[in-house]
Amino acid sequence: MAKLYIVGTPIGNLGDITLRALDILRAADHIACEDTRHSRPLLENYGIRAPLIAYHKFNEHECADKIADIVESGKSVALITDAGMPCVSDPGATVVARFHERGLPVECVPGPSAVTAAAALSGMTERGFVFLGFLPDKAAQRRKKVESAAASGLPLVIYAAPHDVGETAAFLGEVLGDRRVAAVREITKLHESVTFSTLKNFECEERGEIVLVVEGREPEGPLLSLPPEEHLAAVIASGVPEKEAVKRVAAARGVPKNEIYKLTVRE
Repeated sequence: MAKLYIVGTPIGNLGDITLRALDILRAADHIACEDTRHSRPLLENYGIRAPLIAYHKFNEHECADKIADIVESGKSVALITDAGMPCVSDPGATVVARFHERGLPVECVPGPSAVTAAAALSGMTERGFVFLGFLPDKAAQRRKKVESAAASGLPLVIYAAPHDVGETAAFLGEVLGDRRVAAVREITKLHESVTFSTLKNFECEERGEIVLVVEGREPEGPLLSLPPEEHLAAVIASGVPEKEAVKRVAAARGVPKNEIYKLTVRE
C-alpha cells in the first residue's frame, strides 16, 4: 500500500530486527535512510535491494516533499535511521510532519530503542522518565533544558558521547546536586554494561555509545510550606551546591535571588 512506514532497525544486534520490519523493507518501493553507506550493508544482509533515498538534517526539508511526492504517486517508502527509531534524537520528524500536513498515510513499525532499553536496564524508571536526548552545546541552553526537565521530579534519560560523558556528569551534578546515575553502554552489543555511581563520583568507561539515567527527586512543592531558610537548607542538604540552591529556591518561591542569598550570609 502506498504510504510512509517508520521502521525501527537494530541498535547493535542484527537479530533484533522484527519480522514485520523485514516484510515492510522487502516490499517497499523506496527506502529513505539517514546514511546510505551505513544502511546498505544492513539491508544487503537481509537481501533487501530497494532504491535508497538519502535524507539527513541538512536536506530533510527538501527531501520531505520528495518522499511525499513518491507516496502520492502510488508507491511506498520505508523510513529508517542509522540505528533505532527515526525521529527519536535522529532525523525523520520533518518528513513525518510533512506527511501529516499533506494528509498522506503514515504507519509505524516499532523496533529497538536505546531510550527504552536504557530505562529498563537502569531499574529506576517505574514512575516514568523524561528523555532529553543529547544536551545542547551552549551552557545556558543546556542548563535551562535540564532544570526544566528536573522540575518534574522524574528520572532523566540523556544521551552522551564517550569523549564528554565525564563532563556531562559533572555538569549535571552542578545543576542537580549529587544523584545516583546509571551509565548504560553498548546496548544490545557484546560488551553491554550498566555502571552505577553518582554524579559527583562518576564512573564509566569512556567507550562506545552511552545513555545516562539520572535518578529523579520529588518536586519541591512540599518545601514551599517551610520558612525560606528551612527550604534553602533542605535543598542544600540534598547535595545541591549553595549557589544553585539559591537560584532554585528563589525560582520556586517566585522571589528575587538576592532575597534568598541573604539567608546564606553569616553575621
